[in-house]
Amino acid sequence: MISGSMLAAILALAIVIFVHELGHFLVAKWCGVEVRVFSMGFGPTLLARQFGETTYRLALIPLGGYVKMAGFEEGAGDPEDAPTDPARGFTAKTLGQRASIVLAGPVVNLVFSVVVLTAGALAYGVAEPVDTATIDGVAPGKPAAEVGLRQGDTVVSVDGKPITGWDEMVAAILSSNGNPLLFAVQDAQGVTRAVTVTPQLADRLDAFGEAQSTAYQIGVSRGFRLVSIGVGGALTTAVARTWHDSKMILETLLRLFQGRVSTGDLGGPILVVTEASKHAQSGFQYLLLFMALISVNLGVINLLPIPVLDGGHLAFMAVEALRGRPLSLKVREYALGFGMVVIGTLMLFVVFQDIVRIVTG
Repeated sequence: MISGSMLAAILALAIVIFVHELGHFLVAKWCGVEVRVFSMGFGPTLLARQFGETTYRLALIPLGGYVKMAGFEEGAGDPEDAPTDPARGFTAKTLGQRASIVLAGPVVNLVFSVVVLTAGALAYGVAEPVDTATIDGVAPGKPAAEVGLRQGDTVVSVDGKPITGWDEMVAAILSSNGNPLLFAVQDAQGVTRAVTVTPQLADRLDAFGEAQSTAYQIGVSRGFRLVSIGVGGALTTAVARTWHDSKMILETLLRLFQGRVSTGDLGGPILVVTEASKHAQSGFQYLLLFMALISVNLGVINLLPIPVLDGGHLAFMAVEALRGRPLSLKVREYALGFGMVVIGTLMLFVVFQDIVRIVTG
């Protein structure tokens, strides 16, 4: 039995894919290209209806889709691919129009992320760190946990010096040189107690878990609260988050090729649906955040210059712009075949990784 959160996760992912294909579809129509099929999903057809020249198809597996345009590969030898009007074939359009059609999918994904994050920020607010030295999390096995500090405790003084904010507490820990510190701590019920904490020298990790520097720490994390913001603030926050996520994805890919990120960290569709389901269980707000992140991933990954992906087609067009004529059909077919092998191998690998995670727990 599929749970409600799993259904919500699958629907969210299907929406992200639909938005991507809709970008290609709308710009193709706007440029006058004859669109034969708009398919949502792959596998056996569940429902198909033709309106005008386009067949709209809903398939069994919603984690994919495509837009079939007439004349996408001129001279490919498939009579069914030929447009009814030669002027409406994909390759009959200008280089700028063709590039716009291909680019539309990834761009719409990035725009969709901004829209989703803006809506989420307006509906739920944005997270900002609390001003007080109130502990939100305690890492197991660290000095804070060993002396009994708990979530909800507020540090009111260190070695007799009053503490009014989180940054003051952190400064006291950083300057401790590893010497014991006497903390006066007030719990959630208002009861004050004294504990002695000895900071330990530990690595400061970046977003990828790599050590950047060392500093004295006790193993506590800061709390956050949601604050309401206006439309302008929500939009600015959404754009910044989308830009940040895009850079993080590219940085992750770079580190992967450098061997600084393990291939074991890669995940396929099973992991994506599982993670989306977990976010759905946490609440609609978290599902929105995850949906925006997946949309950014789909947009950025599709811009990579790998044949089969949108970025590969854009690379062909870049070469065409430089040469003044397109690459031969045979060269493009070889390149696309290579791209299919690369993407197919990667998909098999990440699905295998997903299965291993399930088996090993």
